[in-house]
Amino acid sequence: MTVLWFVAFSFLAFSTTTSAADWKPEKSVELVVNTLPGNGPDRTARVMQGILQDKKQIDVPVSISNKIGGGGAVAYSYLNTRPGDGHTLSIASKALLTNHIAGRGPSYAEFTPVALLYSEYMLITVKPDSPIQNGRDLVERVKKNPASVSFGIATSLGNPIHQSIAAPLRAEGVEIKGLRNVVFNAGSASLAAMMGGHVDVVPVTGALASQLLASRQVRLIAASSPKRLPGALADVPTWRELGYDAVVSQWRGVVGPKGMGDTQVAYWEQTLKRMTEADAWKQDLDKNYWVADFMNARQMRQFLEKDNGSLKVFLGDLGLSK
Repeated sequence: MTVLWFVAFSFLAFSTTTSAADWKPEKSVELVVNTLPGNGPDRTARVMQGILQDKKQIDVPVSISNKIGGGGAVAYSYLNTRPGDGHTLSIASKALLTNHIAGRGPSYAEFTPVALLYSEYMLITVKPDSPIQNGRDLVERVKKNPASVSFGIATSLGNPIHQSIAAPLRAEGVEIKGLRNVVFNAGSASLAAMMGGHVDVVPVTGALASQLLASRQVRLIAASSPKRLPGALADVPTWRELGYDAVVSQWRGVVGPKGMGDTQVAYWEQTLKRMTEADAWKQDLDKNYWVADFMNARQMRQFLEKDNGSLKVFLGDLGLSK
């Protein structure tokens, strides 16, 4: 009897292991993006498509669906019309958390975390002839008179662009809910307003900052990264270097619909990890000043829980929490 139980258990264990290892996509994979083509999440999806499909890392076609609207709610609602489907994934960012906290979208808990891919940081820009000399000068001016400095924010309050300037001021005890923020529908519009003298300070992404710096259109006075960014941005001090405990990132990762099975998640964890080791992926990260920050599904779930808790407090201080 003991031998029979051992044989049965061994067969069951072997079958489970084989089943876990054998799941893979059997039809086209769809990457859902909640922005227009050309924006950050869309660029990420297209690099992924090129590596996974063109480099033959998976055996099925990969398509991209841009589902725009509702601050991501349209894309995420679409994703969850495919419960348990490992063939449909979405590019996720911090907006998945901030939109829900602000009452504009679904909770991260309604989806299946798959993997975190990278983090992007913000650079604080002023005009070359701005009287604001550096990051510390900016903070001191706002501390003395919060109405003395205006900030151009694309494309909504509470996002990482907004947080990248609010965080150091919050660390200094400034009432960040009362900052002079002007919201623009695109980063180009906020920069045009700054060049025209209508706002004083505009936070931008690292890739855009490097382009503006090369053409001498701006001065860079601080970075929201934990340490200095490389290359053309290496001379820009971080908020921490300047004495303010403020790090703000725009992370991007992959989530699936609710109800994905463990074998599906395990397949995509392994596949996406392999993708991030490809030269094409590393080159794209370097080009855009994105910082590799891979986390598997378990780590991503823990990260989302922690980040969501911190953001509830932060957005509450901004007066944006519902």
